[in-house]
Amino acid sequence: MTPLASDEALVRRALEVAATATASGDVPIGAVVVDAAGRELAAACNAREALGDPTAHAEVLALRAAARVAGEWRLEGCTVAVTVEPCTMCAGALGLARVRRVVFGAWEPKTGAVGSLWDVLRDRRLNHRPEVVGGVLEAECAAVLEAFFTLHRG
Repeated sequence: MTPLASDEALVRRALEVAATATASGDVPIGAVVVDAAGRELAAACNAREALGDPTAHAEVLALRAAARVAGEWRLEGCTVAVTVEPCTMCAGALGLARVRRVVFGAWEPKTGAVGSLWDVLRDRRLNHRPEVVGGVLEAECAAVLEAFFTLHRG
């Protein structure tokens, strides 16, 4: 497996994964988890429609899969890249998984919880605060969502 070296490469990989969500009618959001060496542990897209599960966000599914690969729930040293700013549920899961970094593409002013509406991961009251990098390939990530919602909401 080739290591994903840069934040841009991580978000590009998450965009590739996001594209697979539309087959089931899910919002095209993708997430990828890499270890400290940049090796991909897991990747997932939104699957709420496919699984009938309100918690089947890309980040949560990718964290679950990465924990299985790692053999433990602590994903210390890992980076998670996602195409859109995580919501409160996903931000909480990312913090609880002890990831080192969270990288995302498009900001989400309606539900974003790592800088837009809330800033869960950088709350000083928490014992684990990963580094957060937002706006990576922002225009590309936003365009994918805009195209999806234009098609599905008319």
